[in-house]
Amino acid sequence: MNEPVEGQRVESRPSAEQLPAVFAGFYDEHSRVIYYLTLRYLGDPQKAEDATHDVFLKAFQRFDQFRGEASVRSWLYRIAINHCQNLCQSWHNRNIFANSDDAVWENSAARTDSPLRVLETKELGQRIQKALNELSDEYRLLLLLVADQEMSYDEIGAVVGQSTDAVRGKLHRARKSFAAHFDKSK
Repeated sequence: MNEPVEGQRVESRPSAEQLPAVFAGFYDEHSRVIYYLTLRYLGDPQKAEDATHDVFLKAFQRFDQFRGEASVRSWLYRIAINHCQNLCQSWHNRNIFANSDDAVWENSAARTDSPLRVLETKELGQRIQKALNELSDEYRLLLLLVADQEMSYDEIGAVVGQSTDAVRGKLHRARKSFAAHFDKSK
């Protein structure tokens, strides 16, 4: 069986013996973008790491239910989005607030960056995350999919179950809302 390339549809089902190897390839190919999506959605590196593993565990357990109507990438995004939404709706997350971990922004600088550049990058990252946190879940998700994951309007529509025109309109409103919140965070 040929290994699927990112975004490709799975043409034939792997056998039970092939499934672990095929899924290891899916994990290697998609885990970084799924982690980044969950990190931006949840705002906590530890929760994002746990969520990423949960997403791939769910996908592995339900691979027999994958119909192949969308790409594996879109299918994994949908699982990740649903999982993050469930986490955000859980009692624990609604009632207990953890301290923010600055490690995400501290580790994002290149070794050659000056201390001033590192500080600017950290502050910009915090402003972006603060503005994203002020948005509705739907707007935040749409912006993450188009900006961070570089998905097309058609791909986003397939992931969120909306028409391309609806995605386009909501993205326009999401961008305006993000800009307003970002300007307030100065």
